[in-house]
Amino acid sequence: MAGAGVGMEGSRSAAAGAVLERGTGERRRGGRLWARLRHDPVAAASAVFLLLVTLAAVLAPALAPHDPSAIIDRPMAPAGGETRLGTDDLGRDLVSRLLYASRVSLAVGVGAAMLTVLIGTLIGSLAGFYGGRIDLALSGLINLMLSIPTLPLALVISAFIEIDLPLLILVIGGVSWTGVARIVRAEVLSLREREFVVGGRALGARDSRLVGRYILVNAVPPIIVAATLQVATAILAESALSYLGYGIQPPVASWGNMLQNAQRYLRTAPELAVYPGLLISVTVVSINFLGDALRDALDPARRGAPNW
Repeated sequence: MAGAGVGMEGSRSAAAGAVLERGTGERRRGGRLWARLRHDPVAAASAVFLLLVTLAAVLAPALAPHDPSAIIDRPMAPAGGETRLGTDDLGRDLVSRLLYASRVSLAVGVGAAMLTVLIGTLIGSLAGFYGGRIDLALSGLINLMLSIPTLPLALVISAFIEIDLPLLILVIGGVSWTGVARIVRAEVLSLREREFVVGGRALGARDSRLVGRYILVNAVPPIIVAATLQVATAILAESALSYLGYGIQPPVASWGNMLQNAQRYLRTAPELAVYPGLLISVTVVSINFLGDALRDALDPARRGAPNW
């Protein structure tokens, strides 16, 4: 009985120590991220740009000078007067359409990334924690999905259903979760035999509590990095689908369908393609730079390593 009591007390100590260590580690990681942003001007500039784009998207109804669907001037009018960047091929204000398009593109990016993380974390956790036949079956599903090109699969799905914003998020998120699942599976495999998990199991914790309370909270850093990079992937996927005519449909503006509409006027009005193309490129590059900064700040093994 005394030995059992000592063992139980040791398990409690291991579990409590894990919670305390987790809180301390989170504070340290936050400090490392702030230090990285202060000493990395590219990552800091990326964070500032993304903050400005997000604010512009949230405040688009207040910032947009015109209704994005309203015809306010002649087609392809030059910049000046009421139109700061001119008008598109139908006479709609470009600034207003770019602002509202940012709402759609960022919503798809963030929404699809959240769905990707949800599906990938669930499948990766089950595969890594239980192992055996469950791991074999789920790993087979992951490999099957990896063998299918994501964009063509999304194109096929989009061709059979009428796409709106929620469905586009479902399509992109539903075919892009495999990378997150592999990351989570690897993290769970490395954590499931750690002392604090063994201590929680000895205390009678259920599997769901072990995974949620002891394992996944310690796998948060790589999941955060993967989610950040998935935002960029989803924005590119939305832009590609909309450019090919299978994404968000006009008159709703997105950066991708603005590019698709502008391709007919590359010689006569190249600015129609330059503005949305530049926003897509700079946003995706900024997310990638910020993701690198997050990875270096949250992963001690990469601290001080070059970003390549």
